[in-house]
Amino acid sequence: MVQATEYAVYKDPKRPLGARIRDLMKRMTIEEKIGQMVQIERANATAEVVNKFYIGSVLSGGGSVPAPQATPRQWIDTVNKIQEGALSTRLGIPMIYGIDAVHGHNNVYNATIFPHNVGLGVTRQVLEAHQMLILPLIIFMDPQLIKKIGTATAREVRATGIPYAFAPCIAVCRDPRWGRCYESYSEDPKIVRAMTKIISGLQGDLPDKSWLGRPYVGGKHKVAACAKHYVGDGGTVKGINENNTIVSQHELLSIHMPAYYNSIIRGVSTIMASYSSLNGVKMHANQELLTGFLKNRLNFRGFIISDWQGIDRITSPPHANYTYSIQASILAGIDMVMVPYDYPEFIDGLTNLVNKNVIPVSRIDDAVKRILRVKFTMGLFENPLADDSQADLLGAQEHRELAREAVRKSLVLLKNGKSAYAGPVLPLPRKSQRILVAGTHADNLGYQCGGWTIEWQGLGGNNLTSGTTILKAIKDTVDSSTQVVFNENPDPAFINSDDFAYAIVVVGEQPYAETNGDNLNLTLPAPGPDTIKNVCGHIKCVVVVVSGRPLVIEPYLESMDALVAAWLPGTEGQGVADVLFGDYGFTGKLARTWFKRVDQLPMNVGDAHYDPLFPFEFGLTTQPIKQT
Repeated sequence: MVQATEYAVYKDPKRPLGARIRDLMKRMTIEEKIGQMVQIERANATAEVVNKFYIGSVLSGGGSVPAPQATPRQWIDTVNKIQEGALSTRLGIPMIYGIDAVHGHNNVYNATIFPHNVGLGVTRQVLEAHQMLILPLIIFMDPQLIKKIGTATAREVRATGIPYAFAPCIAVCRDPRWGRCYESYSEDPKIVRAMTKIISGLQGDLPDKSWLGRPYVGGKHKVAACAKHYVGDGGTVKGINENNTIVSQHELLSIHMPAYYNSIIRGVSTIMASYSSLNGVKMHANQELLTGFLKNRLNFRGFIISDWQGIDRITSPPHANYTYSIQASILAGIDMVMVPYDYPEFIDGLTNLVNKNVIPVSRIDDAVKRILRVKFTMGLFENPLADDSQADLLGAQEHRELAREAVRKSLVLLKNGKSAYAGPVLPLPRKSQRILVAGTHADNLGYQCGGWTIEWQGLGGNNLTSGTTILKAIKDTVDSSTQVVFNENPDPAFINSDDFAYAIVVVGEQPYAETNGDNLNLTLPAPGPDTIKNVCGHIKCVVVVVSGRPLVIEPYLESMDALVAAWLPGTEGQGVADVLFGDYGFTGKLARTWFKRVDQLPMNVGDAHYDPLFPFEFGLTTQPIKQT
C-alpha cells in the first residue's frame, strides 16, 4: 500500500501566499535557510551540490552555456537536472535559474538579439496629427515597443527552461566614457523611467489592486525581472566602472533613483546592487539605501541580489577580508549572494556569523522570506521543471520582425546633405549602376551586436549566431540591377577606378563589456577615420556609426554627406537598410548628448556649460517613399 504524502500548507497553491511562506519557514533549518541565499554558477552546479548545500539559485554568467551552440532542449535538460537536485532535498524547495538577458536572450545561440538599451532609448512612435494642426506628425516616446521586447525576451528565455532574467538595466548614464553606457537607455531619468515598461513585458501586467512593492510574475510564459544596478552606477567619476558616484541627496533622488520607483510600482521581483560606491560607501554594504530606503521606505518586497562576486569587492583588494564582506553585505540588506564559485566558504562564513550572533537570525529570515515570496509568486513550486513546449519560440520570426522594427526606430539621422542648397541624400535610391559599401562594421554581425552577446565581452565575425549583417541587408534591399561592391577599407585608387553612384560607410567600436569598455578618449577606432577620409573625400557618402555611445566625430563631419547613429542594432541588420532606402522614415531622437570633445565631459542636457555637437533630443526626420 502506497502511503499518502503528508499535507503541507506550503505545497498547497490554494492557500494564501503569507501562510505558505510561514509554514515553510518554520520547517527550515538554518542550513536550509542559508542555502536559499546562495546563487552559484552553472559550471559547478551539479544536482549533488545543489542537494548537499540546499542551494537556492543558479546562474549562467556571460558565455556560460551547456555546450557550444546549445539547443533549447540542451538548456532545458541542464536546468532540469540541476532542479532535480533541489527537489530531492528534504523540503523540495525549487532553485531559481537566472541569466543575463539584457538585449534579448543574448547568451543563447539563435536567439533574437535586440538593439542594446542605448538604441532603444531613442525610439519614438510617430502618430498622425489631427487635421486641424499644422504639423503633419507628432513624435512620442515608445514604451509600448519596449514592453513588446520584454514579452518576446521572456518567451525566448522560457523557451530554454529559464525563469529569471537579470534585466533591465535602469542606469542613468551621465558620462559616455563609462564602459556600460550602452546598457543605459538615456542620460535623462524621464526616458529611463518610461523604459521600465519592459518589466511589464518580462513579468506581465500587475493585476488590479496589487500590493505596492510586492513582486509579480504572470505565469509560465513570463520571467522574474531584475532592475539593476542599485543605485548610481551610471554617475561614477569620469565614467569609471565600479567607481564612486558623488551626488547630493537631490541629485540622487531626482536622477538615479526615479526609475526604481517605477520598477517597484510595476512589481519588479528582484533588484541587483551596484558594484559602485555612493559618496564613498560601497552599495553592497550600504544599509541606509538597501534596507532603510529600498525595503523600508519604498516597501520593496522582492529580494535584493548581489552582483557577480559583488560582496568580495566591498574590500580592496577584493576578497581581502571575506568574513567582513559577508557581515557587511548581509547586514546591509543583501538577500541573495551571487557567489558564484566559492560557495562553501560563503556558507561556512555566514553560518559562523549567525552562530556567533553577529548576524541575527531575523536578518536571515527576512532574506529567505523575500526569496520564497518570489518563488511562490512565480509558480515555481507548482511548475519547477521546464518542458520543451515553447522551444520553437527561440529566435521566432515574429520576434525577429519586432527586433527589426526596433532597429528602424533606434536609428538617429544626424546629418542629411552637405548644405541646404545640395539637398538631402537620404533616403538612398535603390536603383543605381554601382554602389560601394565600406567599413569594418558593414559585414560583421558580432560588431553590430556588441558586448553581452554569446560571450560576456561579445565577439567579432559572422559565426557567433544567426542574423543579418548590414551589408547583407543592403544587398537584399537594392534593385536586382544594382551592383553592390564591398571593400572594407578601400584606398583612393580603388574608389577612383570605379564609377560609384554613392557609398555607405559603416564604422564604429568593437565589442566590449563593463570595465573593458571604459574609455577616456572616445575616438573613432581605426581604421574608421581613414575609411571615412578615403571614401567621403572622393564620392557621395553616407556614414553609419555602430557604437555603444557617442564618439568624437566632429573632425570628419564636414566630409560626410549624411551621418546615421545606429548604436548596437543586434542581429536584425535589415532594419538599417529599411530606413536608409526609405521604406520607413527616420524618427529617432538622441537620448543622450553628442559631445564635441571629451574635455567637455561629463555634459548632460540642462548643464550650464552645455555646448554639444548634437543636442539631446536632436534627430532629423525623413518620410517613407515608394521606390519602383
